[in-house]
Amino acid sequence: MGSMRTYGDACAAAHALDLVGERWALLVVRELLLGPKRFSDLRNGLPNAGPNRLSQRLRELEETGIVRRRKLGPPARSWVYELTDWGRQLQPVLVHLGRWGRHSPFRDLEADISVDALMLALHGDFDPAAAGGLAATYVLVFGDDHVTVRVADGHIDITRGEPSAPDVTITTDTRTFAAVLTRKRALEEAVHAGDLAVSGDVTAVERLLGSFPRPETAEAPQT
Repeated sequence: MGSMRTYGDACAAAHALDLVGERWALLVVRELLLGPKRFSDLRNGLPNAGPNRLSQRLRELEETGIVRRRKLGPPARSWVYELTDWGRQLQPVLVHLGRWGRHSPFRDLEADISVDALMLALHGDFDPAAAGGLAATYVLVFGDDHVTVRVADGHIDITRGEPSAPDVTITTDTRTFAAVLTRKRALEEAVHAGDLAVSGDVTAVERLLGSFPRPETAEAPQT
């Protein structure tokens, strides 16, 4: 583990924090859950992490076997970072951590959020009962980043890329989508303002948004 700091505790949870408890480490993992990324892509997803800090975290995650670096074949021929099989096992950890964090009374819903963070929220907050038999394929377009969301049989599947024949295409930005998802903005208002465009069945979009009920906020401490 090189010079990585350690709690010196035999507890498996403490050891897990030795491996991924440093600042930005778990968010690097979050950004790689949907597939490999170049360093520049990781910088875009984590704009508040300086390049030196991000490089350090990537080195540490490589040393511990959570992340690996490889070179893509032609025509790209660029270096990318990706999760190992062991690294991908952190997905449910991040999902449950996100579910817990969404109850926080201190969360800043106006802050920036990456595409991958939004997709993790969709994966973690999806409620099959609220979906009520919904079956549809959506493409979410955030600039050059296209993500496919498939809902069927009470399950949600999220992949990077675009299918040949989606039922609905939603074109927007992450802030607008997050605001609509968390009920801070109405879908109709975002569409009317030109911040979100829907190609396809608007009712299917409303049903998708209804599949993510909002959690109750924990009580803030009295001051």
